[in-house]
Amino acid sequence: MSGRIGMAGLLVFALTACGGGGTAGATPGTRAPGTPAAPAAPTATAPEGQDTPAGTTGTAVPSRVPAASGDVRRVLARMSVEEKVGQLFMPVLYGTAAGSVSGENQARYGAQTPAKVVAKYHLGGVILFPANIKSVSQVVALTNGLQAASPRVPLIIGTDQENGLVSRMGALMTKFPGASTVGATRDPARSRAVAKATGEELRAVGVNLDFAPVADVNVNPNNPVIGRRAYGDDPAKVAAMVSGAVKGFGDAGVASSAKHFPGHGDTDVDSHTGLPVIKHTRAQWERIDAPPFKAAIAAGVDAVMSAHIVFPKLDSSGDPATLSKPILTGLLREKLGFKGVVSTDALNMEGVRKKYGDGEVAVRAVLAGADLLLMPNDLPKAYTAVMSAVKSGRISRARLDQSVTRLLTLRQKRGFLREAPRASAAEAARVLRSAEHRGLAARVTREGS
Repeated sequence: MSGRIGMAGLLVFALTACGGGGTAGATPGTRAPGTPAAPAAPTATAPEGQDTPAGTTGTAVPSRVPAASGDVRRVLARMSVEEKVGQLFMPVLYGTAAGSVSGENQARYGAQTPAKVVAKYHLGGVILFPANIKSVSQVVALTNGLQAASPRVPLIIGTDQENGLVSRMGALMTKFPGASTVGATRDPARSRAVAKATGEELRAVGVNLDFAPVADVNVNPNNPVIGRRAYGDDPAKVAAMVSGAVKGFGDAGVASSAKHFPGHGDTDVDSHTGLPVIKHTRAQWERIDAPPFKAAIAAGVDAVMSAHIVFPKLDSSGDPATLSKPILTGLLREKLGFKGVVSTDALNMEGVRKKYGDGEVAVRAVLAGADLLLMPNDLPKAYTAVMSAVKSGRISRARLDQSVTRLLTLRQKRGFLREAPRASAAEAARVLRSAEHRGLAARVTREGS
């Protein structure tokens, strides 16, 4: 992610995701964001491996979704199209409380408070940054307040807590070493233990998704964006560490997201400010970049984040991986067999905005295979564009249901589909920076130094 100063002067520092603004507008024939949603009839979703049933809107789309549980199907069936589209979005919001009045929120989203933005767009999630964080009790109140603003479907509340260089919650949490130090221990059990402890602290303050671990193999010493965020430069070692981390987050009951697919390790361009091109052959990708993602999938990772990189030997179109169906659907879904949530990296990064406008970027990401649209540069424009694409059939109703089903299934897997988790300030104070966690951090730092 990149650093930027918002209109209200809020610093949002980011190395893997960021946010934007614009004016909301309603597509002709649709209900504008924020008006009450009527319950919708169930939308037909193609069974695994089959095409869209006759009579549904849009083109045939293979499902590639695990069989949805009864609870997931019931939640999906009562959602309107507007609610389903909103579920795809995870922006950054401004303020330290759900009811914080902010000119930044008003200017970007047409609503003054985080709670009102959540309700207006039926958001599926929110990502937290240091500007949202003051104290343990304040973050607990914030996440509880955000959940209260989404009574029909609990929010996915995420952050980038990789530890080390990228530690959004670092002001409150145990200072665990970053991936390069953990990798230097060469012990996957250490990776698992650090991820478990990190997940426990995140869950205690109401965060249920960590955009970690980094699954990139840092084979280019001039890499300006990955570097020490990676576990190392050896694919086998990185794969083992990534597997351990995914299991550790799972031990803590927190969802994890391996990033940045198909592999951001061999670049000398920062995708926050430019569009990197990775020149690996398909064989090199299989040998260098793919193993950590395969390991993450085998370990049960909940989500995989795309990279804003061009990979000509995997897709000759010139589009970044985030907008590439051959990469997100062909490789990640079909070749590697991933059935979880595909998240974009931040959609306000220059690497994904080189060729298309902010609305078209969101539509193309969904068509490529993304389920979670992280930090669109202009949320109103992106929401309206996706809604228009669904109404016109460019994005079929079946394709939309696939993404929402995956997002609901993630919630069910992590225990918050039926009811939002409610964080406790007293419990968070007990868990964060506990003696046990500080001791673990010191041991791993010593072993990896």
